[in-house]
Amino acid sequence: MAQRLRMAKSTAERAAKKAAARPGRRAGIKADTKGDKSASELIGARIAQLADWRGDVLRHVRKLIKEADPEITEEWKWRGTPVWSHGGGVCTGESYKQVVKLTFFKGASLKDPAALFNSSLDGNVRRAIDIHEGEAIDQTALKDLIRAAVLLNLSGKKK
Repeated sequence: MAQRLRMAKSTAERAAKKAAARPGRRAGIKADTKGDKSASELIGARIAQLADWRGDVLRHVRKLIKEADPEITEEWKWRGTPVWSHGGGVCTGESYKQVVKLTFFKGASLKDPAALFNSSLDGNVRRAIDIHEGEAIDQTALKDLIRAAVLLNLSGKKK
């Protein structure tokens, strides 16, 4: 009996360590599978938890995205990635140690006259904007990219 209890405890500890090590769980916020929290609440919690320049940047970018398209939908996918959608995926907002990354699902099909895209430039479909600490982003150009991505989604075209 005592051996079974030790084995169960050991198994539970391993499962807890494995869950904590999953990339989507690294920030300590779990996706709510029971629907108790909305994606917007989970994204807000992620921003609050960052509590440094990355949280400030993600908060600002989120505001710009909503200003560019008030009908955009916030989603929480892939075990903890903020996603903005309208007629399909528009972009993700990921936070890493050195960068906040906005990845546009169909970025390769978008015109980028302000040259905001500075990452994932070799891909056939996606493009990304890496924002480092202290960098300013062209707000008008970002809003234009968001609107263009939404229009592309709504047009039903792949390219």
